[in-house]
Formats: sequence, structure tokens, C-alpha cells
Amino acid sequence: MIQERSILKVADNSGAKTVRCFRVLGGSKKRYARVGEIVVASVQTAEPRKPVKKKDIVRVLVVRQRQAMRRSDGSYVRFDENAVVLIDEKNEPKGTRVFGPIPREVKEKGFESIASLAEELV
Repeated sequence: MIQERSILKVADNSGAKTVRCFRVLGGSKKRYARVGEIVVASVQTAEPRKPVKKKDIVRVLVVRQRQAMRRSDGSYVRFDENAVVLIDEKNEPKGTRVFGPIPREVKEKGFESIASLAEELV
């Protein structure tokens, strides 16, 4: 469950290291974002000499969450950290690599390009 002011790890090579969520997209009453949803965030730390800088406002896709997700077969999946991938206006990833495991719910929600860059689908 990602909410406003959540600090998130960036799981791609776009240049950002950590971001802070400040808006969950999906209506004024929407409080939490889950895997496969988009939030608006501010870059908190970034690598030098990369296109993404500190204080940039970016759209990110949630790809991992610590809160357990229930699947339709009854199993639960949870991760060690909250992680995101930076995306552009057309929902394409800004980076060229995605690090760490990505749940298959990301691909089911229509982000095939991000799922194809992932090391492993869980």
C-alpha cells in the first residue's frame, strides 16, 4: 500500500535512486496505490550525469510492495521493499533495464514493455 509521503526505491536505470510519492492517481478519494498502479512522485536522490535529476516530478509505476497481494488462486505474494519504475506519458519505461523480480500482475495490467525488461516474473 503506497500512500502520499511514501519513500520508494527505483528499480530501473533511469538515474533516480529514491522517490517520494505525493499523489496517487485515480480520483480525489483514492488513498493507496497497489502493484500495477501509477503515482506521481518527486525524485529525492539521483545519480550524477543522468537525465533524471533531484527534485524532478515524475510518473512512476508501482512494481513491488511490502503489503501481501492475494492472487486469484488463493496464494499470496509479497516483497521485501516498495519499488517503482519511472514511466513517460505513453506508459513506456524511461530506463532500459529493470532490476529485481516483477510480479505478473504488472503484465496483466497492460505494461508488457516493463515486464519484458524484467529479470524475472514472479
